[in-house]
Amino acid sequence: MAFGPHLLLALLEGTVTAAVLALMALGLSLVFGVMRVVNVAHGEFFMLGAVTAWAISHFVPGHPAVGFAAAFVGAPLVVGAVALGAERLVLRRLGHDPEATIVATIGLLFILQQLALTFFGPDARPVQAPFTYRVVFPWFGYSGYKLFVVAAAVALLVGAWFVLTRTKLGLVMRATQFDRETAQAFGIPVDTVYAAVFAVGAMLAAVAAVLIVPIQQAHYLMGLDPLLLSFIVVIIGGLGSLKGTMVAAVVIGLSDGVISVFFTPTLAKILGTLLVALVLVVKPGGLYGTAPR
Repeated sequence: MAFGPHLLLALLEGTVTAAVLALMALGLSLVFGVMRVVNVAHGEFFMLGAVTAWAISHFVPGHPAVGFAAAFVGAPLVVGAVALGAERLVLRRLGHDPEATIVATIGLLFILQQLALTFFGPDARPVQAPFTYRVVFPWFGYSGYKLFVVAAAVALLVGAWFVLTRTKLGLVMRATQFDRETAQAFGIPVDTVYAAVFAVGAMLAAVAAVLIVPIQQAHYLMGLDPLLLSFIVVIIGGLGSLKGTMVAAVVIGLSDGVISVFFTPTLAKILGTLLVALVLVVKPGGLYGTAPR
């Protein structure tokens, strides 16, 4: 294949990675932005979403599209319920203390990982795509489902932006983010907002997993790489910044796709980590965040 078509293929793969990564990183950034909690277990919510999607699609009879649709609705709800339970039983009891919650979410990471290994097993398992249509370019055919993933992710991101910036719910979340005590004084149920935000963040990770699992397969260790990339994205974009998360996800996703196709995925991760170090040196708050005081 000539360089031009090869580059186009790399950009397409990078776009898919960027779309899914944006959903994943948005959940992580949202939790930190509102709660000031660094959720180290975020990758395991992604993994749990993929495993649950496999379970639902495997046991729902009929056309693969039916199982996929059931998984697309059911898996985020299951993961959201697990996250809600974790927030109420663990994080709330710790008072959402930043240092304590890091340790707690590390523990949650290992608990979810071992539960998945126990009940799901060590083998990677595929989820059949809802359709197999291929888009024919002049040089090659490309999966129509991957383009659907991009379109679905963009639609969800636009919906998230609308909720956060144009609705009362988004206003309440922003008020809680800026000043918890003042929000409580005005009657905003901060604990309820925190629980909802933590659950929604986990559900965004689960949606990303459901979209990607027909491409990558479900595995109990699959949350590690997305967690690393998500941290890279939110650090570069600025913790808690929606705009920064989107910009950084596009940059990291496209570069990861291109470098992985032309070189190796390991090199892509190394360069992403080096970019994080450079951003922290030059602009500690990230591209669109504020520097810590």
